[in-house]
Amino acid sequence: MKINLPFKIDASSKEIMDLMRSCSYHLIHDRMNNKLSYVRPLGNYHYPRFHIYIENNPQGELILNLHLDQKSVSYGRQTAHSGEYDDETVKQEGERLKIFLNLKA
Repeated sequence: MKINLPFKIDASSKEIMDLMRSCSYHLIHDRMNNKLSYVRPLGNYHYPRFHIYIENNPQGELILNLHLDQKSVSYGRQTAHSGEYDDETVKQEGERLKIFLNLKA
């Protein structure tokens, strides 16, 4: 699920780190893609967890790319990712973020 934010700040800035921390997400380094991203576990373990990549669109505004990681990545003959992008849980988290970021009343 993609969420467009009307903020024009760099996706890797300290302001984004603070913003995501205020939404209960913490920074991780995705070694597979060599990108910074943010996660919010749903329980006491690493998985399942909400996972967000942040990027800037051509106009400089932010895009949150949100999905739910059900388990750790796997390799070999299996798929490398077991994320869910549009299920009801992801939609509810997207709505929570929109309300928290004051994008929706």
